[in-house]
Amino acid sequence: MEDATATFGRLQPRLLGVAYRMLGSMAEAEDVVQDVWLRWHDTDTRRVDNAEAWLVASTTRRAIDRLRLARAHREQYVGIWLPEPVLTDSEQAPSPEQVEEAASDLSIAFLTVLERLAPDARAAFLMHEVFEADYAQIAQVVGKSEAACRQIVHRAKAQLRDERPRYHVPEDVHRRLMQRFLDAVASGDFSAMKALMSESAVLVGDGGGFVTSFPRPMVGGDRVAALLYAARLRFKQDLRHELAIINGHLGLLRYVRDELESVQSFQTDGEHIVNVYVQRNPEKLRLISAHHVLRLQ
Repeated sequence: MEDATATFGRLQPRLLGVAYRMLGSMAEAEDVVQDVWLRWHDTDTRRVDNAEAWLVASTTRRAIDRLRLARAHREQYVGIWLPEPVLTDSEQAPSPEQVEEAASDLSIAFLTVLERLAPDARAAFLMHEVFEADYAQIAQVVGKSEAACRQIVHRAKAQLRDERPRYHVPEDVHRRLMQRFLDAVASGDFSAMKALMSESAVLVGDGGGFVTSFPRPMVGGDRVAALLYAARLRFKQDLRHELAIINGHLGLLRYVRDELESVQSFQTDGEHIVNVYVQRNPEKLRLISAHHVLRLQ
């Protein structure tokens, strides 16, 4: 029989994945999982019939409480709030199936859209759509009837229908596009950068009030390309980019004088870049700066 500590250790990546999807913040997700560990440690686990169900439910409930508190802070946030990006590389190259699965529900675009949902609705939606829980399980976690949970998920789907990422792009196609964009950026080829941008491309940036960022989305492929190209003009040889798997999708790490300056996540339609999410808030770059590699199940 597996002891309680070993059980928690085995399930910890899953719990971290649940909390991160709920909160969009790895720092807050880690705090939630730590709280759950303390509660698990104080529980008579011999009376727990299903350890995984107990731990996932506890993590989700704690994340709901944490999100309610966080929403008040985020309403006062300086500029646009974007999720904290995480590296989802593994020691071994992930299979195409693993990459596709991670990209579908971990992307910055998806997590940004989830911010529109109230905490209970976000939990119910994620449990049903991502973790494939039935309505009886959802009802136990959120403390509502099964009928009410069905309505919550239905309304959440309707609320997100027009906001969720619209393009399903095979990872190899996305990778080739990102490599072309990286080559254009590295060589300072502004024409090539513009050519890879959709005419209606949108850039969203998060500086958190610590560094300069736009207070509203920038619209227009030429404008977005010009903004990204300006960094090459400003920093010249002090600027470098690296490809990295960010939230299950290939993106760019941008360094200035060997210091991580931003993490850039991209949404494409297979031929052009349609959305760029630029995270510049130093607090949200801390883990990536430390090369902290995470596996979110």
